[in-house]
Amino acid sequence: MSDHPVTQYISPSAWALVSDKFSPFALETLTKLVKFVEDECLPAESTFHDQISTDPATRWRSYPSIIEELKFKAKKLGLWNLFLSKEHYPDVGVPLKNLEYAVMAEILGRCHIASEAVNCAAPDTGNMEVLARYGSPAQKKEYLQPLLDGKTRSCFAMTEPGVASSEWISGAGDPRCVVHILMGKSDTSAKKHSQQSIVLVPANAPGVKLVRPMTVFGYDHAPEGHWEVVYDRVRLPLTALVAGWGRGFEIVQGRLGPGRLHHCMRTIGSASRALEYMLLRVTDPRKIMFGKMLAEHGTVVERIALSRMEIDQARLLVLSAALQVDLVKAKGAMKDIAMAKVLPLF
Repeated sequence: MSDHPVTQYISPSAWALVSDKFSPFALETLTKLVKFVEDECLPAESTFHDQISTDPATRWRSYPSIIEELKFKAKKLGLWNLFLSKEHYPDVGVPLKNLEYAVMAEILGRCHIASEAVNCAAPDTGNMEVLARYGSPAQKKEYLQPLLDGKTRSCFAMTEPGVASSEWISGAGDPRCVVHILMGKSDTSAKKHSQQSIVLVPANAPGVKLVRPMTVFGYDHAPEGHWEVVYDRVRLPLTALVAGWGRGFEIVQGRLGPGRLHHCMRTIGSASRALEYMLLRVTDPRKIMFGKMLAEHGTVVERIALSRMEIDQARLLVLSAALQVDLVKAKGAMKDIAMAKVLPLF
């Protein structure tokens, strides 16, 4: 298995630890995914950014058309909704385990637009899991199926007015967003973990107001991004409630388990690519400091080595957590998931 193309990006020794746990379908899918990211997604990155409008009046009203071209190619290759395991979602899933998808998520993380190209982008991934697991037949028909088909996007919102750091709304600015999956407090007198409920809010419902995009290091992440949103006396039918009153905490915990690992593996892919850029820079003969290339300075080499070790140990910890989820499900792997999501921060 060491000759698999994924070993261009993951060390052969790490791959040897998990390759025997891959089904023939997973191996074939991973091969196709590596080639798709290399040949289609990475070359399209610059086009994607060029197609984002710089006009404030249209920046959030259009979306780069290159994404639809990539999605069409991905569907033809069978690279679609890879995050949805058939074991957990037999009606809509694909025959991949969490461990198998974890490796694929790292490859997707090497390219900013690759996850969306194969319909595996947040927050839709978690939102689709919520709808697939807890949604009513009517909710699945109206919102889940279009998301599975890649025809729409969604937003996830948690809000508790007046409580610091409680408001988190991702994906609201996307012009294709049709629904906000909103978690809010519905009963302050209930037990601690039964006070929240989840409702489906149409993006165009009266009272839904997009206030402003939030920035990270000055970047607004258009045309998706995190937004400040006001829900001003929004009226919803009872059919908008997901699963039942007071089940919000239960639902989001089920949503966040494997999703955390997906984020971790994508981050590892991004970090690996950043390290490759670092290597290119320090070996550039034009970058001379004190008479030597950057790569000839001991402190630079030390930092590169430290980065390599940190990336490799993070990968192994996340793969271990993914395997635990496959063996004992997310609830039984809480400790492993917690360690995996924290390590990349240090």
